[in-house]
Amino acid sequence: MPNNQLVPISTQLVKRSNLFSTLPDALVEEITKNLRAERWSKKTHISPDVLLERFFILEEGRIEMSRVNPDTGRSVTLDLLQPGDSFDVVILLDGQAHDVILSPLEEIKVLSIPMHKMREWIWKYPALNQQFMPYLAKKIREQEDKTTDIALYDTVTRLSRIILKNLNKIKNYRGLAENAHTEHLITGLSDEVLARMVGSVRQVINQHLQEWKKKGVIDKKRNKIIINNLQQIIDDADITSSHF
Repeated sequence: MPNNQLVPISTQLVKRSNLFSTLPDALVEEITKNLRAERWSKKTHISPDVLLERFFILEEGRIEMSRVNPDTGRSVTLDLLQPGDSFDVVILLDGQAHDVILSPLEEIKVLSIPMHKMREWIWKYPALNQQFMPYLAKKIREQEDKTTDIALYDTVTRLSRIILKNLNKIKNYRGLAENAHTEHLITGLSDEVLARMVGSVRQVINQHLQEWKKKGVIDKKRNKIIINNLQQIIDDADITSSHF
């Protein structure tokens, strides 16, 4: 994999991961010995073969996970991974190649473990299993919600829900404190990326964003969305403010 830079790893770094944060120190030390930490540039190509061999945890930065129709070129974002997320969990469970594209949105830092070792630990250590299963359930629910939204709601409702969902994610940020302000997932995303997240096209998303801007609901500058009227976004999302 090109553009990799190995970086030092410590138990303190491992404990920052959601999967390992509450594990006993002795187990964290064993895990640390088997981990590899790397920095990847935004242009890094993540080979499907590597995903079969190693289990990755995102430590810094963001990764878009998408699928593309080879006939039309149209793509959809399956997930937008942030610090603490793992990829690809499906391969960990069934050992089969997964037809997805992983694209770093900026320079990222990842931790990785041999896939066979991660499977061994999940079976061997109940404490790790107890951390992993709720995370897996959370990702399954997110995919269920996404499928439901695409099937049942219009584009502006889906876009509103994406914005609100990502506003929520900052509350659970587990990366470096000094970088927290940069990890709001609406910041730095192009209209094209937002369109893939919503399951639409760039022109439609841009139209909705411009309409909100004219009404004073948002300000938009260089792919940065600033919410001026959160209640309007909540109303357009067709949910209640109690969710937030």
